[in-house]
Amino acid sequence: MGLPWPRLWLKRLWVLLQVAVHVAVGKVLLTLFPERVTQHILSLGQQTGMAKNPHFTHDNWVPTFFSTQYFWFVLKVRWQQLEDMTERGGLAPNCPVVHLSGQRCNIWDFMQG
Repeated sequence: MGLPWPRLWLKRLWVLLQVAVHVAVGKVLLTLFPERVTQHILSLGQQTGMAKNPHFTHDNWVPTFFSTQYFWFVLKVRWQQLEDMTERGGLAPNCPVVHLSGQRCNIWDFMQG
């Protein structure tokens, strides 16, 4: 990992709290104001192109926002982003790579000395 262990775990704890608050507030707002939150999510979908697919209606994906699966997915992505960061003079991230032979390994497997 690129960050020192104690600092990485503190940042992970901070990200966990951020994501938990984000999901909790989103769930409350989705319960209290479903039309407004759906409208906001649809406007975000228009910007990303997600709402432009005629076979993928908002009824399929809006209810998944702020769910338990959403929480774990966002948390996993945010934690992975922490592990991919490094600081000047620190260790490089141990990113997964694929060898030319097709074998999967990590970049630290190639370190010498």
